[in-house]
Amino acid sequence: MPALLDLAPTVAAALAARQPVVALESTIISHGMPWPQNVETALAVEAEVRAHGAVPATVAIVDGRLKAGLSAGEIERLGRAGTAVAKASRRDVPVLVARGGTGATTVAATMLIAALAGIRVFATGGIGGVHRGAETSFDVSADLQELARTPVAVVCAGVKSILDIGLTLEYLETHGVPVIGYGTDRLPAFFCRDSGFSVDARFDTPAEIARAMQAQWALGSGGGMVVANPIPAEHALPRDVMDGVIERALADAAAAGVSGKAVTPFLLARVSALTGGESLAGNIQLVLNNARLAAQLAVACAALAA
Repeated sequence: MPALLDLAPTVAAALAARQPVVALESTIISHGMPWPQNVETALAVEAEVRAHGAVPATVAIVDGRLKAGLSAGEIERLGRAGTAVAKASRRDVPVLVARGGTGATTVAATMLIAALAGIRVFATGGIGGVHRGAETSFDVSADLQELARTPVAVVCAGVKSILDIGLTLEYLETHGVPVIGYGTDRLPAFFCRDSGFSVDARFDTPAEIARAMQAQWALGSGGGMVVANPIPAEHALPRDVMDGVIERALADAAAAGVSGKAVTPFLLARVSALTGGESLAGNIQLVLNNARLAAQLAVACAALAA
């Protein structure tokens, strides 16, 4: 176990006993939602994982320590501090550790820490990807490179709809990352159930996905897997409506000169404002939905390993 990594007692006990564990990111707490919904959602997501037979391990960097499993107090601290907490991707981890800093982990950093802990299943909202206009900005999320090299399955509501989904899929294909649809042939786009693009393969049960994970890693090829889980239909937003909202949010970001790691939080906040809060409500529901599936997948993986 890396010397810089701290496991919560419940997480350490579960891993030692080969019981199912699900990693959860912390960027959603500090940068994805406003107070107090962020803390309420984080605790509800952990409860959802427990209710479906797995142990939650919310990941963050706290006072220079890599954490797999946070206390309620640590989650509260991240939620109250909000965007004052560093948004930590892979490149930021050594700097925060060296400075004894605190950071809310993105998909990439959460995958890194989960893999160090031996956790193979991770639930999030949506993955990052190739940003629109990347042909001039070169803005490509580190999430994609992490998926290319780190053996963790990421349960998500597909690719964030603010991104260039076609180019994101091309990147994943080039780097050998399978994009699996859970109960769907179509790739969801966060708030929308259908992005207009297809997945690589469809599986209808967690057990089938667990077998695909086992086969991938048995080959020794490394790398992760995207498990795309559509937002529940009753909470989905129409794609044509969202396309217009996102175009306006992108224009607002350009006018405000927003760039780099600030782009995604800015766009999500603008989308929430432009939809009258509907997107925030949908965001909460899709994260809970992904936590349920991730727990079921972790349980299926544990059964295969038994």
